[in-house]
Amino acid sequence: MESSDRFSAFLAYIPVIGWIYVLLAKRKDTFPMFHVRQSIGLFIFLAVTFVIWVVLTWILAWIPYGFMVGVAFFTTAITAFIFGIVAWVMGIIHALNGRMELLPYFGKMANSIRL
Repeated sequence: MESSDRFSAFLAYIPVIGWIYVLLAKRKDTFPMFHVRQSIGLFIFLAVTFVIWVVLTWILAWIPYGFMVGVAFFTTAITAFIFGIVAWVMGIIHALNGRMELLPYFGKMANSIRL
């Protein structure tokens, strides 16, 4: 494994800038493309988690005392974001070590993203 592939895979975990670099410069290399898929899957997971929390909290705010349940859901959203940070660090470590390992829970789905 070349060190440039490892560095490109590391850059894949930098949203947007890293994704663009890998998609334009390293599209033919499977290792960086694997990690860009994992990174995009992680980003989608975190974005969907945030949107679900916002929508549920907004809906619950219309119910008397429902906002308290929305605040309780905030702990779930924070837990998901902590999991996302841990998964992000795991992905970076895997990329720098030259390993193609799926991220937990959503890695299999993220690997099926067509780019």
